[in-house]
Amino acid sequence: MTTVLIVDDHALQRFGFRMLLEQHPDLTVVGEAAHGAEAIRMTAELRPDVVLMDVRMPGMDGIEATRRIVESGGRSHVLVLTTLDIDEHAYDALRAGARGFLLKEALPDELIAGIRAVAAGDVVIALGPTRELIDVFSDRLPGRTPGQNRQLAFLTQRRHESLTQREREVLTAIASGWSNLEIGERLSLAESTVKTHVSHILGKIGARDRVQAVIFAYDTGLVRPARPAPPHAVGADRRGPAALPAAG
Repeated sequence: MTTVLIVDDHALQRFGFRMLLEQHPDLTVVGEAAHGAEAIRMTAELRPDVVLMDVRMPGMDGIEATRRIVESGGRSHVLVLTTLDIDEHAYDALRAGARGFLLKEALPDELIAGIRAVAAGDVVIALGPTRELIDVFSDRLPGRTPGQNRQLAFLTQRRHESLTQREREVLTAIASGWSNLEIGERLSLAESTVKTHVSHILGKIGARDRVQAVIFAYDTGLVRPARPAPPHAVGADRRGPAALPAAG
């Protein structure tokens, strides 16, 4: 059974999500929150598997709420819902520790699949806007001072230099949206070897999952916005979410 906390400042929206989720026996809505502060409190009390988080809310928004929920070290994973294809807030939410994001216009089956995937420990990204989102906002580091940016740049560069040439090739493939199977086929590696490389990469760059690895690849310039996406890359299809393995 997967437990879900719905966070949205619109009562009608929360009602719609509840009605949809309650149609599935494996999903249980354990509560509803109308703003970020309430979401933090209820997450601590109810410990849901998934927090379905709206971004734009009065008072504390979904990004700050996500950051605090993740920093608390609890078991709950956050899945952010956004209304725009290219939404800076969705990118900020990924930086804050969300396990992914979906568009509010997603089909019901896509939302259900996304919740199940996040509960299972995967990372979920709306296929359509993913690459455009990263291309537009990869150079923004919200809330940091210039000094902090320099420190981050130095640390990022040191981590980048710790990667072997093969690991950089694998990281580039991850940032292009390739699955482990596709990476293995394109680089002539066994899938088990790819998984080992991915695990080493995440450890070296201090990334929690593949979403953070993609952000790292763009931050270091390993992948450029103009780089064409492969046929099966995240972002190649306009519809539906992509579930990326959390750590390999």
